[in-house]
Amino acid sequence: MRMRTLAIGIAAAALAAGLGLFGATRWSDANTGAHPRAGSADPATIARGAYLARLGDCAACHSVAGQPPFAGGLRMETPIGAIYTSNITPDRRHGIGNYTLADFDRALRYGVANGHTLYPAMPYSSYARTTPEDVAALYAYFMHAVEPAAVPERPNEIPWPLSMRWPLTVWRWAFAPEPAPFSFAGDPVLRRGAYIVEGLGHCGDCHTPRGPGLQVRAFGPQDGPAYLSGAIIDGWHAPSLRNGDRTTIGAWSEEQIAEFLRTGSNAHGMAFASMNEVVANSTQYLNPADATAVARYLKSVGDAGTVQGKYAYDPATSRALRSGDAGARGAMLYLDNCAACHRPDGKGYEGVFPALAGNPAVAAAPPDSVIRIVLEGMQTARTQATPAQFTMPAFAGRLSDAEVADVATFVRGSWGNRAPAVEARDVARLRR
Repeated sequence: MRMRTLAIGIAAAALAAGLGLFGATRWSDANTGAHPRAGSADPATIARGAYLARLGDCAACHSVAGQPPFAGGLRMETPIGAIYTSNITPDRRHGIGNYTLADFDRALRYGVANGHTLYPAMPYSSYARTTPEDVAALYAYFMHAVEPAAVPERPNEIPWPLSMRWPLTVWRWAFAPEPAPFSFAGDPVLRRGAYIVEGLGHCGDCHTPRGPGLQVRAFGPQDGPAYLSGAIIDGWHAPSLRNGDRTTIGAWSEEQIAEFLRTGSNAHGMAFASMNEVVANSTQYLNPADATAVARYLKSVGDAGTVQGKYAYDPATSRALRSGDAGARGAMLYLDNCAACHRPDGKGYEGVFPALAGNPAVAAAPPDSVIRIVLEGMQTARTQATPAQFTMPAFAGRLSDAEVADVATFVRGSWGNRAPAVEARDVARLRR
């Protein structure tokens, strides 16, 4: 997933990470014999590399409309200026055509390319878990199956001295994990799910909160309960992927998680914001075994919630609305603007209009996503399984801040969601 807003408060974040580490002995160098020799160009290896590139969602950041695939050029806004993604086609002048396998490995897993540290918008901290065999397959795919594109890289728009790269090296020393062979004992299905989620899938880069240096706080369950507990990304709240209370995917079955990954929706909700791109570019292509592995792994992360914290549908709101009682805060606004699609019972129409009842994005403590969807509207993901797209209109021009707050409060407090109320000042902040 894209990381426009994370990428780098270099001056503040890297320096705060500790200039005292500047003399540290650690240096990321892939020339350690940990990777195999140059990747094979046989069809099976290339096909595997193509699949792995889907898992890593490489297209989301390195392919833009109007340009050849993987030619780069995506603009990413950061606190200190804009950066542009690189050309990763095998063009020898503008892309990675001159990369050896070691160069490719160093960039992918260590975050070092052409003698300098990459911006952490490139999720090399997660890719560090990629096995040498998969690195070689990816290399074979990009070198032998991707068309070279003579598209020059766009220069970053970061003023000097913030454009200096050495603080990124300090950041990498302080926060990026040392690449190491992936290890996971036990159930092979869980192992495969962990490998995808913690590694190439880099789910934690958006769904795990960040620290003061903009570093991901946890890279796996072993790092504590912050892992996959939800985070603000690009001004949206990426919900918790842990198996816990009503604000998480605890109520989702393995089959429903797999369905969501491959179609962008299930009975509990739909993908929105940049998750639509993740589904369209990446997760819809998961084979059934990998989709199940990811789902099983996610169900293993967390404490499964408490009995009191688990979601349970409450029909009281539906009964009140159907009987003509619209006295609750925001109820009339909901009937006038939302109920035709999401229904008085809040259950929506699966695959078309998402359920609001039991939807973890609705119940999450930060109301940002709910507010922004009301203000800006949304569109469903287009996949091979769901080629039709449905659009919710934007209500920013129709509803005031107070009205948006009222209707958001209504959906967050109805049908058993039991989430905190929303205030007009929350809406005004996001509208700005």
